[in-house]
Amino acid sequence: MAKYLDPKADVTFKKVFGEHKNLVISLLNALLPLDDGKKVETIEYLPPEMVPETPFGKNSIVDVRCEETGGRKFIVEMQMEWFPDFKQRVLLNSAKAYVRQLPKGTDYQTLQPVYSLNLVNHTFEPDMDGYYHYYHLVHDLDSGKELDGLHIVFVELPKFKAKNLTEKKMQVLWLRFLTEIDRDGADDVSQDLLDNPQTGEALEIVRESGLNDVERAAYEGFWDRVSIETTKKAYMDKAIAERDAANARADAAEAKLRQDKLDTARQMKADGLPMETIAKYTGLNADEIKAL
Repeated sequence: MAKYLDPKADVTFKKVFGEHKNLVISLLNALLPLDDGKKVETIEYLPPEMVPETPFGKNSIVDVRCEETGGRKFIVEMQMEWFPDFKQRVLLNSAKAYVRQLPKGTDYQTLQPVYSLNLVNHTFEPDMDGYYHYYHLVHDLDSGKELDGLHIVFVELPKFKAKNLTEKKMQVLWLRFLTEIDRDGADDVSQDLLDNPQTGEALEIVRESGLNDVERAAYEGFWDRVSIETTKKAYMDKAIAERDAANARADAAEAKLRQDKLDTARQMKADGLPMETIAKYTGLNADEIKAL
């Protein structure tokens, strides 16, 4: 039986969506919040100099310039997010992609909107049931008025569950393609994914037998890095939690000491002791004692 490798790894994701225009067009039409009747019709892959680097020194996974129905052009960055605390990084990279379109002396009217499509492999909105989150610039009183500049989409893959037939068919199929195979691969996949022309083609691309030795080593190396970063993040989270707990205990002890001093000073003042004596034994200043 064929073994299929997890498409969420950078090497397999790029192999599917960074080399096959028909598949990235299908994915974008399934996941981007485009207006009714509009769809991505053509794409071109951006050259490396147009791709902003992340603070970790890695480029986003796939970056393309799109043209949709009616001729509107825009840029899409696709990234797979594995760790929390990434929202500001996403915003920074989107802004960089927007700014880098404008060489010195170029007219602002040439700027094209930027869509950031982030496939998130952890839950980051625990208080919300939905897996699809779309952020864009709208007027605070009239959501129909929009600045068509930055559009940021987060798809929480762990929350995805195909529930009913009213959901977008290709969105469901692509998200199943991304979620039903784990890092160890799968010996079989659902027949409906194999039968669909787009996801079936993508599955052929991520067959283990289709990777060469370099790609296979890169695949294993990717998961090693994920494991290392996950462990490192757990230790950091534990250290931060312990630090915060220690700070909270220190703050509570300081607040109690302060309150004890105030209670003592208040009693000494009620007993008619002079201010100098109260200040000497409590450490409070004259203004603080007067205010009691």
